[in-house]
Amino acid sequence: MMSSSPGSPAPPPGRLVHYFVTCGTDADSGLEPDELAGENFDQSPLKRTFKSKVLAHYPQNVDWNPFDQDAVNMLCMPKGLSFRTQSDNRDPEFHSFIITREDGSRTYGFVLTFFEEVTSKQICTAMQTLYQMHNAEQSGSVYASSSCSMDSLASSVDEVDDSSLAKRYNSYDVTRDTLYVSKCICLITPLPFMQSCKKFLTQLYKAVTSRQPPPLPLESYIHNILYEVPLPPPGRSLKFYGVYESIICQRPGPNEVPLLDYPLRETLELLGLENLVQLFTCVLLEMQILLYSQDYQRLMTVAEGITSLLFPFQWQHVYVPILPASLLHFLDAPVPYLMGLQSKEGADRSKLELPQEANLCFVDIDNHFIELPEEFPQFPNKLEFIQEISEVLLQYGIPPEGNLHCSESATKLKSLVLDDLVNDKKNGNLSANNINMYELLKGNETIARLQALTKRTRIAVDKLNLCPPLTDEEMEQKTQCAENERKDYKLNVQIREVFANRFTQMFANYEAFVIQSAHDMESWLTNREQMQNFDKASFLSDQPEPYLPFLSRFIETQMFATFIDNKIMSLWDEKEPLLRVFDSRIQKMRLYNGRAPVLPSSNYQKCTTLKDAAQSIEQRLLKIDHTAIHPHLLDMKIGQGKYQRGFFPKLQSDVLMTGPSNNNRWVSRSATAQRRKDKLRQHSEHLGLDNDLREKYMQEARSLGKSVRQPKLSDLSPAVIAQTNSKFVEGLLKECRMKTKRMLVEKMGHEAWNWGHG
Repeated sequence: MMSSSPGSPAPPPGRLVHYFVTCGTDADSGLEPDELAGENFDQSPLKRTFKSKVLAHYPQNVDWNPFDQDAVNMLCMPKGLSFRTQSDNRDPEFHSFIITREDGSRTYGFVLTFFEEVTSKQICTAMQTLYQMHNAEQSGSVYASSSCSMDSLASSVDEVDDSSLAKRYNSYDVTRDTLYVSKCICLITPLPFMQSCKKFLTQLYKAVTSRQPPPLPLESYIHNILYEVPLPPPGRSLKFYGVYESIICQRPGPNEVPLLDYPLRETLELLGLENLVQLFTCVLLEMQILLYSQDYQRLMTVAEGITSLLFPFQWQHVYVPILPASLLHFLDAPVPYLMGLQSKEGADRSKLELPQEANLCFVDIDNHFIELPEEFPQFPNKLEFIQEISEVLLQYGIPPEGNLHCSESATKLKSLVLDDLVNDKKNGNLSANNINMYELLKGNETIARLQALTKRTRIAVDKLNLCPPLTDEEMEQKTQCAENERKDYKLNVQIREVFANRFTQMFANYEAFVIQSAHDMESWLTNREQMQNFDKASFLSDQPEPYLPFLSRFIETQMFATFIDNKIMSLWDEKEPLLRVFDSRIQKMRLYNGRAPVLPSSNYQKCTTLKDAAQSIEQRLLKIDHTAIHPHLLDMKIGQGKYQRGFFPKLQSDVLMTGPSNNNRWVSRSATAQRRKDKLRQHSEHLGLDNDLREKYMQEARSLGKSVRQPKLSDLSPAVIAQTNSKFVEGLLKECRMKTKRMLVEKMGHEAWNWGHG
């Protein structure tokens, strides 16, 4: 295990989130044009882009996932800073990104971008000056000479009656308009838990824009997701807590297709089934793929969706779903790539300068259009394949031809999730209706002790806000959102099972053609370039003739070569995960056929695992395997964690740089008896779960004739197993009592009294 750097916690068994990041504008450095983002000085200043900056990230560094500041800043805000006024749309936007390291491993980022009011007079003045320069240039004014300094130009233009110019060029006036600038909050994760991260960030955003401050300082929620929420083990589900409600994520089991948290429904609605299969074929044949959309998240959704369908193969070439403007020259690379390019609002696609490559596949996502390469073979049994997928889609009410207006429905669903966030009573979070807490808890022993203490110290117990019961409409909306999410997960896995089944049928006998000429790994690695690893001629001669145009090209790709290399390497090393799952499926198919060889045939055979795959997903979502520790009060200094509506605060680094330690006061204050009770309850739950899973795995082992290793309970973080489930109200009262005693002992003055009343 790698040693930790200063300020970085020791590597845990597995954390859901590695970093929390904020990016935005640095008031000290002012406005700096982002020339690499394709700056156009003919545009009005509000439409220009300016350089953004990583304002903070926690923790400082994680050894097993080093923080790449330049890459994160570039991908969090690919267009740099954007400015708006009160008359512009300032709705928050979510997108995700991916960073691929040199060893091929991936890190995912999930970003919520919103707009904050600019409070820096320097930046507001600079924006007005830029507008005055722009208006002067547009009108042909002599004051726009490049030899003039910005200050002298501003004073000169001020002397001119530019009211008509302002009206004509939509000028920004610092005395009349409110200026807003983009800012983003981001989670960096080792696995693509997109839905969970989106919900968490959305709740954080609501906390800073709500009329009421959040129940706890934001540091409590961020510290919790950074250090106290583990990765769910394979085949398990996990519930953790945001600001207002719980969040559930799940992870596929050892013999399931890998995790995909991006809805294939959206990809199918955006492209249509016919276009999806054609794009899938282009990706399999390793052509150059360029995705094109105004929306960054659409680029990621299509890219992640299409590559997830490749199982058991993997894309081996350049993979940049969001290509920053500064890297546009990558499009000219004479290699296979899968890249996403953001289109400018109102831009004419015909003016887009695309590489003149015969094997370029151009996908205009927003316009439901795909431009295919000049010649390429069709996927085997394409018509039957499309028919089978269509049958799955129709069960979920999705038209196979796609939906040109899907963006509207998607937007409505997103706004529904944002507007109808409700309080999770188990988390003890508080909401907007005023209820006297003392009246609610009258007779409670702890409140009685606290009341006596407050009489001696003259500190009042204020009214706190508690959550009212949900209305029938709110409950129905919440239930509908959860049901839609379950449907998306089930649709994802069933569509992918159909695709995986095609490869299982086509390559059921691939092992018979693998050439293993080396006796040990060292000699094979030394001579692998000169060795023939797969008998391509014999394999093709064994295939149905309609398959040959596609298969003859596919077995020449790098992804197929890597697949065969992994098969040979498994002689001496542990099997690559995708290969292990694929081989087990072939073995199952042979068992169903009475161990007889699966003869290649052009007869189409449908997938038989759809129901079981959907049931596995649904069981994990309905029966939660584990609950993470709740967000709790941190030992923050007096005056920290202040709330200012509409502004994401500067977070307190001292409590976010490191994870929990033995001197965590909240944990030490938790009742020992309550902890023991929680442990016993959780232990019994896990035993029950393990029995269910054990029976499932035993049945599978009997059918396969081999054992399947079960996820170990010990993989879970000790901090999670020993979680504290004490009620928030009880903890809040104890926290108040402890802080009151500390104030008395330290004999703090008037400032401390004010803080206690606040």
